[in-house]
Amino acid sequence: MKEFLNIALIQAPLVWENAVANRSYFSKKILAISEDVAVFILPEMFTTGFTMNAKPLAETFQGETTSWMLQLAQKKQAAITGSIIIEENGKFYNRLLFVYPSGKITTYDKKHLFTLATENEVYTAGKTKPIIDFQGWKICPLICYDLRFPVWARNKENYDILIYVANWPEMRIAAWDTLLQARAIENMAYCVGVNRVGTDGNGYKYVGHSAVYDALGKKVSQDLNEKEGITIVCIKKSHLEETRNKLKFLEDMDTFQI
Repeated sequence: MKEFLNIALIQAPLVWENAVANRSYFSKKILAISEDVAVFILPEMFTTGFTMNAKPLAETFQGETTSWMLQLAQKKQAAITGSIIIEENGKFYNRLLFVYPSGKITTYDKKHLFTLATENEVYTAGKTKPIIDFQGWKICPLICYDLRFPVWARNKENYDILIYVANWPEMRIAAWDTLLQARAIENMAYCVGVNRVGTDGNGYKYVGHSAVYDALGKKVSQDLNEKEGITIVCIKKSHLEETRNKLKFLEDMDTFQI
């Protein structure tokens, strides 16, 4: 188990529906980082932007982006995560891939599909919430609109880190900031949000606000000032243990199933 974990939040201006350009962008950014990073976090649908044009843009699980992530994870000896469009058995998924440097892959299919953008008419919702074990840390990976649903993020598994990858627009950025902090506080875990910047093919503007909050809701990451950039944050395991041992709030949670 590692006491410290360095995570890199990559706040990027995604090229609309252009996987080749986006992979090239992230390759350059990630390979240029000389610091010791354990996990690189990319936004939601980082190869395309948040598009409903799934059929011509979808990849298979064995496709080019998965291969690219595997090669990059091995080269950097770090995990890489973000979501892409995956087609499987005739259905489309907004699927997060968590790629280990060993070549292992854990996946999560977005459960809460954004009906305002008709995501529910194009993509199939996921049904399970995986907990990733990486270097002794337990990580719960979720996607964008999931942030609005606290019951789904409920920390029944005693995870350490809650990750949200997103394409969250400027017009609702106050909700993003508030809910990330709330999820950290109520789950007594680090909460990490990685959002894109720039304007997408539908004209929606994004201003990032990628951030990390600790178990008490304190922001522990540097502000990227609503521009593209990378911030590396060192999180501490003993912070969680000390906080949870002193404030046993998780032991008092209500018991129910969904």
